[in-house]
Amino acid sequence: MAHHSLNPNIVLGYHGCDKSVGNRILNGEPFVESNNNFDWLGPGVYFWEANPDRALSFAKEQKSRGRIKEPFVIGAALTLGNCIDTLSETSILALKEAHIKLKSSLKLHKKPMPKNSGGKDLLLKRLDCAVVIMLHEMQKEQGQDQADSLRGMYREGDPLYPESAFYTKSHIQICVRNHACIKGVFRVS
Repeated sequence: MAHHSLNPNIVLGYHGCDKSVGNRILNGEPFVESNNNFDWLGPGVYFWEANPDRALSFAKEQKSRGRIKEPFVIGAALTLGNCIDTLSETSILALKEAHIKLKSSLKLHKKPMPKNSGGKDLLLKRLDCAVVIMLHEMQKEQGQDQADSLRGMYREGDPLYPESAFYTKSHIQICVRNHACIKGVFRVS
């Protein structure tokens, strides 16, 4: 079993976006899922767990790249449901198994293994995304319930000080696949 629902509580997640997008969601429009081949936790709606400041930093970074006009943050009350939680041993082992199957499948079809890239933080997580998608496929093949969400610790940024295991942009990221896990939204900025 690769996912669990050990945490039935409400989790607050924060989504950095353009103000126009945030206002549309606050007015009842659904979130649009990210579905890039480099999305770390695969397709879904991404949130920073309990971290509105990091969500705003992300939105500001997107503005500097010309991807949004006005940085904005909305909050959401989330349940994780059946969650692939990369902080749990069960999920870690399932991801390892999915990596083995992905590698075998690509080798059989003579296709190259995707790679994570994008500087020291490896921001483009093509390999990790492919592993997550393989895990979803494996669960489907085995008749398991599909994951409602994924949760992972993301180490990002520079060390806080020499030899530090703390990094300036580390956070917990949540990827919601089942929109029923989004119980409500609220204005933050």
